[in-house]
Order: sequence, then C-alpha cells, then structure tokens
Amino acid sequence: MTDAPSTDALRIEGLRTGYGPTVVLEDISLSLPECGALAILGRNGVGKTTLLASIMGHSTFHAGSIAYRGKPIHALPVHERARLGIGYVPQTRDIFPSLTIEENLLVAARPGRWPVERVYELFPRLAERRGHMGNQISGGEQQMLAMGRALMGDPALLLLDEPLEGLAPIIVQSLLASIRRLIRDEGLTVILVEQSAKLALEVTDQALVLNRGRIAYAGASAELLLNPERLTELVMAG
Repeated sequence: MTDAPSTDALRIEGLRTGYGPTVVLEDISLSLPECGALAILGRNGVGKTTLLASIMGHSTFHAGSIAYRGKPIHALPVHERARLGIGYVPQTRDIFPSLTIEENLLVAARPGRWPVERVYELFPRLAERRGHMGNQISGGEQQMLAMGRALMGDPALLLLDEPLEGLAPIIVQSLLASIRRLIRDEGLTVILVEQSAKLALEVTDQALVLNRGRIAYAGASAELLLNPERLTELVMAG
C-alpha cells in the first residue's frame, strides 16, 4: 500500500476546450481533493458534459492545464487517462447490447478493488440478471451496468454524466444510495453532472455552476442547498 498523495486528486487551471475549432468552455479552473465530491450544475448547453469529456480526453484541448494527482494529463490519450485511474460513465451509457451483463462487466475488468462480485454486491439487480443481454434490460439497469463497468476499471476518480436522467424515482433513490456509498465508504473522488440540482447537492460537498461556458459559482454544496433562490438565479442567468 502506498501513502495517500498530498496533491489534489484533480486540478484544472485556465482550461479552454471544445470540439474542433469551436470553444465551449473558457477559463475553467477548479481543484478537487482526494475523496471529494463535486456537483456540476447549469442549464442545458452550458458545457457540463464538455467538462467531463475534457477531463477524460474526448474534447479538443485549446489552452490551460489538467492535472490528475499532480500529473499533467491534458496531452494524454483517453486510454492512458483511464489507466491512471479515471473512470467515465457517459450520459449515453454505451453498453454493448449484444453482450450479457456479465460480459459487459468483464470486458472492462482490471485487477483492483472492484472484481465482478463486488459490483454485484453494489448492484444486486445486475447479479439477478447477469445472463441477460444488454438490450434486454431496463434503462435503470443499463445505468447500473454502465457504472459497474466503470468500476471494473478500478478508478479513483469517477465521472458521472447525468446518471439519474429519465429514471423512475425508486431507481433514482437506489442509484443515489450507491453513489453515496462510493463517496463516503469506498473513498472514490466523484464528479457528478446532474439536472436535478437538489439531488446532486445532497450527495456532494462542492458545487460548480456553469453559465455560458464559464464558472458562475464555485463553493460549498451546502451553501446552495440552503439558498435555492440563489441557485436558481445562477442557473437561469444564462
């Protein structure tokens, strides 16, 4: 076992990024400690997904820097960022429809804290349906599978892009409980993009509100939870 790093899990400074020549995010700076949890909030189209994509390496880098555990990663390809310990659950989930649940999980397996048995313990519904194909399960089960597959890569930093979107309330509560466990009990660093600001703020300690591709707020999640009027003003200003 190695000593815990003294640096932040993630540090972004002056990030300018987008897709091709189009710039979506401008002058984004943030720091997130080990085991921290950050909510990314804002209206549709302000750059929330682009921020996650930029951390993972799926966007076009224009300027600034991204460092993971003190190591600059903005020039690294996606697979090297994943190997360093960054897991990404995209909004599209991207599961393999022609593979079973278990095959979807095993295809992403790496040695570490998350063998398939632990994923099944976190998501019992997946264990019950392990032989079902990816196109035979519900949207909620697909989301559990996408999260479980990311965990199979043994990440220390997990990026979640709207994992609760369009799901039944009972599934939302189940997924929120899993996210809380990952943060509080498993010690993962988590960045959560979510349209339901209240739900995101309840499970995170820091929040970032984006407005027209720039930071409108960076601070404690609790502050925005206690002041919903300010949250609405920040989000709706763009």
